[in-house]
Amino acid sequence: MVKLLIGGKGSGKTKKLIASVNDALEASKGHVVCVEKDDLLRYQISYKVRLLAASNYGISGYDAFYGFLSGLCAGDHDITDILIDATLKIGGRDYDELADFLEKVSRLSSLTETQFTFTVSTEKENLPERIFDVCEAI
Repeated sequence: MVKLLIGGKGSGKTKKLIASVNDALEASKGHVVCVEKDDLLRYQISYKVRLLAASNYGISGYDAFYGFLSGLCAGDHDITDILIDATLKIGGRDYDELADFLEKVSRLSSLTETQFTFTVSTEKENLPERIFDVCEAI
């Protein structure tokens, strides 16, 4: 399953993501991973969560981003949840590319039984409708 936390800048998406990370950690019988653009959430996320800064790995664009997420799932079959902050800063602001990316992530989610949650800094009406065929807005 793929979930999206959607809203403009300053709407509280990151705070909701942090709460979702903590909820996932409590419910998970495996590993929880949090991916962010830079290393900003280090003191707000439990040490039990694997926190990764995309900028440390040179990730730029949705193809590299998808490869990174696929590699995480392939390397650790015990990951139950991957939560991502600042999706558009990592992948880019092209909403059609975002839709293609999320369709692939949805298939990856089904294949690996991993739940993905992304923050998206825009208003819901800016996103292509096809995104909501494969994602749930929360």
